[in-house]
Amino acid sequence: MTDTAPIREEERFDEDRVAGFLAESMPDDFSDGPVTFDQFPGGAANLTYRATSASGREVVLRRAPLGTVAKGGHDMAREYKVLSRLHSEFPLAPEAYAFCADSEVMGKPFFVMERRKGSVIRKSWPRGYSDDHSMQQSVAESLIDALADLHAVDPAAVDLEDLGRPAGFVERQIEGWTKRWNAAATRSVPDMDVVAGLLADHIPQPQAVAILHNDYKLDNTMVDDKGGLVAVFDWDMATLGDPLVDAGTALAYWAQTDDPTYLVFGERAVAIGDVLPKDLVKERYAARTGFDLSAITYYEALAMFRIAVIIEQIYARFVAGQTSDRRFSGFEPIAPLLARRARELLS
Repeated sequence: MTDTAPIREEERFDEDRVAGFLAESMPDDFSDGPVTFDQFPGGAANLTYRATSASGREVVLRRAPLGTVAKGGHDMAREYKVLSRLHSEFPLAPEAYAFCADSEVMGKPFFVMERRKGSVIRKSWPRGYSDDHSMQQSVAESLIDALADLHAVDPAAVDLEDLGRPAGFVERQIEGWTKRWNAAATRSVPDMDVVAGLLADHIPQPQAVAILHNDYKLDNTMVDDKGGLVAVFDWDMATLGDPLVDAGTALAYWAQTDDPTYLVFGERAVAIGDVLPKDLVKERYAARTGFDLSAITYYEALAMFRIAVIIEQIYARFVAGQTSDRRFSGFEPIAPLLARRARELLS
């Protein structure tokens, strides 16, 4: 079994030019002999590829998706900046080695990062996990512990104190995602407008400033065969802000069969909430961080709103014919369902 596949035709690139960049930026590994490329096909947004040198050295290439990209989204320069520094204090972040700002090389800016090996859990548990509840629980607990540990990292210690503007962060999130919704929406969803208003009117006071992953969920991580995390991926939206934004995102994605959003997340992920219910997730995160989670439903609703926009952006690319990936054809009903749930949480 392999986690890579041949590159989709519409997502190909000039392999000779990319190989030339690798030879220049990593001459010790990629200047001698041909470089082969394939693709990690599981992601739904940024495009991720594997490059293998003649000597067998593997690295990962990350670039933005095809088509028009929302301003501030899929920021490979930001992801490179974070991963080239954060790994020293947060080892679950793979190290980034090189960044290419020239869109002519691969179609859009991209960066090169460390290859980690393990399993990315999506629709089913990997081999060895399916009948072992203790292994599943270890993954769930490790996922929450890693988030708490990320939020304990001092941004100045990794030279990331300029990563974002913490003051007014949530307010700008609401404004930004509302604009993105209006730009991407393929039809009217009245609940999205209601939720945007409710979020703007009831912003909690932040308790701390932390490095945020900003899209923290199970399938943005990799696990080993013992129940532990070996990597956290997809840092292109990382910033500084209220750490409960990350906690709310984790809860929103926490697939649980008795949750109204299970129809969205349960069909695309294992029911990790049946291993560690959301109430216990909150308790574990609060105990490890010392944060007050009395307003956590606000942050979960904010995450639902944002995820609805992200899903709609992906669906809009499919509608526009910018990708042939048939997984996206079923995304049409997701934004209305998430908006309705967010409205319920805020009520």
